[in-house]
Amino acid sequence: MPFLHLNIYKLQLPNMKDQALLKKMLQKPADVVRIVLFGPESTGKTTLARRLARHYNTVWVKEYARDYLQDKWNNERKTCEQKDLIPIAIGQMALENDLAPKADKLLICDTDLLETAVYSLTYYGGFVNPILEEAARRNQYDLYLLTYIDVPWEADDLRDRPHLRQEMFDAFHQALIDYNRPYILLKGDKKTRYQTAVAAIDKLLEGRMPRASLSDSTQ
Repeated sequence: MPFLHLNIYKLQLPNMKDQALLKKMLQKPADVVRIVLFGPESTGKTTLARRLARHYNTVWVKEYARDYLQDKWNNERKTCEQKDLIPIAIGQMALENDLAPKADKLLICDTDLLETAVYSLTYYGGFVNPILEEAARRNQYDLYLLTYIDVPWEADDLRDRPHLRQEMFDAFHQALIDYNRPYILLKGDKKTRYQTAVAAIDKLLEGRMPRASLSDSTQ
């Protein structure tokens, strides 16, 4: 698989329809710290998101694409198509915007639109819808938890690239670098990942660790 980079630019949207579409994919203001689980499929993101939400007594935003694509598979026996990505992005941000006001200081997100953009980039020949990419650029999070591929692959109806795990991880990692997003790398077993994530989030909440110093802090 060729290594591809997201394009970083500010999109001009003179078309009112495009502006309305972009608005559906943007965050609404909320006074919360936003944490994102970020990385390839089958790397323990959802399990960790649930556990972190329990630990901090807050809500977590599930991955909208999981239910959307499972329904598509159950009803049509089809996996994700390029045309599905915009509805998925809209659905994801509707969930996040609904839950953000209900969070207790901290919102745990199982994914974000930058992840959707990475999948578009790697699955559809380097193409990312410009509106999706603009939304991914504008939406901001306080910390990304980048999950490594050192856990066993768990197959299901939707997962399809066990032979390209390193290439997919590299694409996710590069997106964080390209977008200058604050992140830490999570490796090891579930306990180690959980402890590393909690330590970083605690420091973020306490204000002892500036965002700029977080990147690569556990590599």
